Amino acid sequence: QVQLVESGGGLVQAGGSLRLSCAASGRTFSSYAMGWFRQAPGKEREFVAAISWSTVNTYYADSVKGRFTISRDNAKNTVYLQMNSLKPEDTAVYYCAAEYHGEGSWYEMRYDYWGQGTQVTVSS
Repeated sequence: QVQLVESGGGLVQAGGSLRLSCAASGRTFSSYAMGWFRQAPGKEREFVAAISWSTVNTYYADSVKGRFTISRDNAKNTVYLQMNSLKPEDTAVYYCAAEYHGEGSWYEMRYDYWGQGTQVTVSS
């Protein structure tokens, strides 16, 4: 069992930055690939970024490529999402997710555990 708790969301102006964190419980964090997803009001949840357990592989949605960076610290059981050059269309609830023995995926059904989400609001 893995519990995930996101933090770091908030209100920011367009062009600004935020860093989201996702702290995981349990001693096997390094066995999980981690992903970030988001859901805007009235829209389906969508993939944002993922990172393999080894940190060797990272994946990004085209909409965030070059602006967002996913990273992880296995010693701290934490995954991060650094978000720069934020746009109003990045406004959403951001969720982290864990994929056991995975390499990171855009496909949300591959993920075994989900956090409760953190709100990110970007004003124009």
